[in-house]
Amino acid sequence: MENWDALRTARWLAKLGTISATAAHLGVHRATVVRHVDGLEEALGGKLFQRHAKGYRPTEAGQDMLAVASAAAEQFQALAGRTRGRSAGVRGELVLTSIALLAPILAPALAQFHTLHPDCIVHYEASERDYKLAYGEAHVAVRAGAKPKHPDNVVQPYLTLRSALYAHRSYIEQHGLPSLDQDCRGHVFVGDANPTSRASFAKWMRARFPQAPVVFSSANGAVNDAAVRAGLGIGFLPTRLAQSPDLVQVHPPEPEWDVPFWLLTHVDLHRTPKVQSICRLLKECI
Repeated sequence: MENWDALRTARWLAKLGTISATAAHLGVHRATVVRHVDGLEEALGGKLFQRHAKGYRPTEAGQDMLAVASAAAEQFQALAGRTRGRSAGVRGELVLTSIALLAPILAPALAQFHTLHPDCIVHYEASERDYKLAYGEAHVAVRAGAKPKHPDNVVQPYLTLRSALYAHRSYIEQHGLPSLDQDCRGHVFVGDANPTSRASFAKWMRARFPQAPVVFSSANGAVNDAAVRAGLGIGFLPTRLAQSPDLVQVHPPEPEWDVPFWLLTHVDLHRTPKVQSICRLLKECI
């Protein structure tokens, strides 16, 4: 690109606001920054920045330039991510994203992957955020809920997580065994931090026990899991993660509480050795 260096310089000037900060960030001389901006303004036929006492502020044309430059930078980042993922050998890094609660289920597959490919570093991004596979933010995603519909992703059914209500034995010893088919008087709960959560079990709790005292809450399922295991109250746990003699099931699973998970890869990386290897191991581990 004929004006790429100048466009990149102008983008950072718009973000940082001063010639000196931009030069330091890019590792160039201040005169280079000025030359790039002046040349770009001449090429585009208009002023991109308004000079003021404290630095530079983008004009309306400068805001348009910033949008174009940012989009170009994102496209280059996406290209870099896809190119790294296409490498023939299984090396470098593998980024998998899912919720923290699923880590105990996925960890055995990641351990096997490391054994098979010791030259590849595994990163587990535990987050509710929708990582953009097209931009190379992750190689593989395991996501909950309705089937994703992004046209550039390969979407495969992965697992259905079944949940039930549990309490720790220390809680039962202190409060007794609840009979949730009748009422919840004398009992406390661990719940979702979002009072309007659309999760099926959260809606069930609001409908069945609208006045249930919630003594601990978090938007992170793994944190709520730890709170139930610590005896803080009654809460929802996945049945496959609750195989402990210290946990007592106080209400069996309801079909409406089932949560489907999907295995996602980007179409450009789906057939690469790295992605094929981890997907095979992820499927085997369940």
